[in-house]
Amino acid sequence: MTDFAVGIRYVARGQRWAVGHGRWLALGLLPALITLVVYAAALVALALYAGDFAAWATPFADDWSDTWRSVLRVTFAALLFAFGLLLAVLTFTAVTLVVGDPFYEALSGQVETSEGGVPDGEGLSFWASVRGSVRVLLYAVCFAVPLFLCGFVPGLGQTVVPVIGFAVSGFFLTVELTSVAMDRRGLSVKERVRLLRGRIALALGFGVPLVLLFLIPLAAVFLMPGAVAGATLLARDLTAGQPPPQD
Repeated sequence: MTDFAVGIRYVARGQRWAVGHGRWLALGLLPALITLVVYAAALVALALYAGDFAAWATPFADDWSDTWRSVLRVTFAALLFAFGLLLAVLTFTAVTLVVGDPFYEALSGQVETSEGGVPDGEGLSFWASVRGSVRVLLYAVCFAVPLFLCGFVPGLGQTVVPVIGFAVSGFFLTVELTSVAMDRRGLSVKERVRLLRGRIALALGFGVPLVLLFLIPLAAVFLMPGAVAGATLLARDLTAGQPPPQD
């Protein structure tokens, strides 16, 4: 079985765990719902004003013909919204984990207990975890901005760039979702990224399907508890150097 397929298996295992533990599923829904409402409002505002922003950002096109001016500004507005959507996907998990830190910490701990026990040690502090999330966000933005600019390249922007964008989003989503379990083990963001980069196909197999599912309205809310559970299972096996159970 390929690492990518193994990553998908962790997604399924996490969702099964959440469904099988209804109390923890219910507790994990509230933070994700709060975050989703805020993000949805921001994306709606972006969609409403993207055209105005495109006109403000491209004053040099005022003297162009109506056709080319419209093509440029519609493309700019579409890419701007796509960039906002990409950032929303990249940051949704980090914000949700911060908002629901006590819930997801407890949920992840329960997963660990059901799998044999929580590791010894104090792990990273809450503020160290927040700083780590900000650092992951900055990493993601460093990739997202060049992808946004490459989106203007004809052909490349409509084919290769979206694929790379989903891959980048999937990797950093995995980095963020595993933060609860990795922080518990005292692993810094740098160590976490290095560990997951060493199993890049596994990280993408876990993160990319979730990115695609999170694009479905309300899916992120219902899948978030299972995503945290699956990431905890992945982190346990990855840090122990063990293959996943064949169930």
